[in-house]
Amino acid sequence: MDAAVTPTCLFNNAKLLKADLNNLEAIILSHGHPDHFLGLEELLKFINGEGKKGIPLFLHPEAFLERHLNIPAVGHPASMPSLNEGILKAAGAVPIKSEKPVPVAGGLIYTTGEVERITSFEKIFPWAEAKLDGNWVSDPFRDDQGLVIKIKGKGLVVISGCAHAGIINTVEYAKKLAGADKVHAVLGGFHLTGRIFEPIIQSTIDEMRRIKPDYVIPMHCSGWKAINRFAEEMPEQFLLNTVGTTYVFEEALS
Repeated sequence: MDAAVTPTCLFNNAKLLKADLNNLEAIILSHGHPDHFLGLEELLKFINGEGKKGIPLFLHPEAFLERHLNIPAVGHPASMPSLNEGILKAAGAVPIKSEKPVPVAGGLIYTTGEVERITSFEKIFPWAEAKLDGNWVSDPFRDDQGLVIKIKGKGLVVISGCAHAGIINTVEYAKKLAGADKVHAVLGGFHLTGRIFEPIIQSTIDEMRRIKPDYVIPMHCSGWKAINRFAEEMPEQFLLNTVGTTYVFEEALS
């Protein structure tokens, strides 16, 4: 899932973790932000340079949108790199674009597709804008998706990229898709960093406590304040993530 902010970072970490990238069968993109795809082209070239004719790339069609950040204090939009479908195909990707959930890994894992927005407090990023139908508008982040895995006897493992749709929205939608209430683990970016999102940290924690996952693992864009608050308020469920941490989720024996 996702391909880092630089190829150097991606390949270096894979080497340190002794992860054989030649064994990759598919790639899933959580959303079209450069810190999640800038290593993708080189990764595809590396994989397909080993004799593979192409590798499935699962993503939402709006992951290719032009985007920029329009920060009021800056006074003008700051452009962001965009995905180029032609470049990805030339590098060996076989894009599988879907707005709806898609099974991968033989049906063991599902993408969420577009996440339903049901919470009152999880709002879009006001500085983020996307070009839709020729106009720059507040980015709806319809391309934001997570992964859901149902572990026998344990419950759901929900993995987010940035959770621009809201981590609670993402978990609740994963539960709806899987037809299950029990959540084993929630991990990934919770997007609670910075003054725009810090006011909803408590609401997010309150809702996560209601969901009662066995483990909660905020990463990436969750922010230092949110990570510490989760540690304080959900100490039995909280796990501190670091680069290189490996998680093994196994089925219950009975």
